[in-house]
Amino acid sequence: MSRASVAAFQNRAIHMLILSVAALAGWIYLAFFRRGFWLPTPRLAPTRRLCAWPDVCVVIPARDEAATIARVAEAHLRSDYPGNVRVIVVDDASSDGTGGIAQRAAGARPPAGAGARTLDVVTAPALPLGWSGKLNALAAGVAEAKDVVREAETPRYLLLADADILFSPDTLSRLVSKAEADNLALASLMARLDARGAPASLLIPAFIYFFQKLYPFAAVNDPSARTAGAAGGCMLVRADALNAAGGIDAIKSALIDDCALAALLKNGPGGPWRIWLGHAGDAATSLRDNRSLSSIWSMVSRTAFAQLGRSWLLLAACVLGMALIYLIPPLAALTGLIDKQTVLFVVATSAWALMAWTFAPTLRDYGKPILLAIALPVAGVLYTAMTITSALEHARGAGGRWKGRTYTDVKA
Repeated sequence: MSRASVAAFQNRAIHMLILSVAALAGWIYLAFFRRGFWLPTPRLAPTRRLCAWPDVCVVIPARDEAATIARVAEAHLRSDYPGNVRVIVVDDASSDGTGGIAQRAAGARPPAGAGARTLDVVTAPALPLGWSGKLNALAAGVAEAKDVVREAETPRYLLLADADILFSPDTLSRLVSKAEADNLALASLMARLDARGAPASLLIPAFIYFFQKLYPFAAVNDPSARTAGAAGGCMLVRADALNAAGGIDAIKSALIDDCALAALLKNGPGGPWRIWLGHAGDAATSLRDNRSLSSIWSMVSRTAFAQLGRSWLLLAACVLGMALIYLIPPLAALTGLIDKQTVLFVVATSAWALMAWTFAPTLRDYGKPILLAIALPVAGVLYTAMTITSALEHARGAGGRWKGRTYTDVKA
């Protein structure tokens, strides 16, 4: 081997080692100093008995949800919640008969001991400029909630729920008792997502893992931290807190509406209020089919660039950061093995092992093989590609496309 070849070999090894050390430092920080984001906690506690159970209004924005709306609406009506529950389904210009299907669910009866139940279907108004479709529908439902039975005031709690999230019978009781005991303005649950099939077995647990990394639940639930996050499929909101913060109008242009609402309540006007985010377990289950890669891809690419504030500079930083954290460890470990660079191999493998170690609890929570943890770099590459796709769609004027709508005038 010539002297030039030896020098090039040594330089490559040094550069790879530097990158591996940086990746290992990153994983040490994430594993031990990021509020334990990778642990699948906290969980919703069992129901606590209350002296009086406040009225709750469930608001469900629905656009072309014929496949799930009946089961979802009936589940809300059949909950064992001891207080009164009114369900409002907001039909957002559906083309598949969603509103009529939801109305036929009104005959569902609650179990003995539960409070009164009613279901109404209202039509969302035309989408105003600067509003996202979901928030426009939510605003219509919240406004309708003020016109409750017996001309009472707005119920104490609003449950903002997605049309494809199925609740267990005791979920509402557990949420309300949690909110009452801890004086919460927002109690949100990360629903269990569909993880059937090969792509979803890796990518859905990774989706939860990446969300937790962005919004560590311990930080969200810490009143002294500014971190605010929520899961839009299940958000129990104190009506007075929402009104004090400016209502749905205050976040009308937010594409990532759940985290925007959490930030509004925790850090915005009228507060600060306490919020809580936890894992649902079996308390709330998504009916959205994630078995195809395209389904997951569209779900992520819809909002990924918005998460970066539609900043091309942040996109570049994100791509470089993901490459360093997720790609360098396996590539450097392989390089160290082939080139017999022991130090490089040990450093890179340590980073990769920390990565897998932090991912394992989420896989276990979803009943997936722990060995999949070593494939987290593959998920990192795919989610990076989804983020780039999201940016390219924005550049083409198709950003935020969802169910026939494209949002070019809304923010993150």
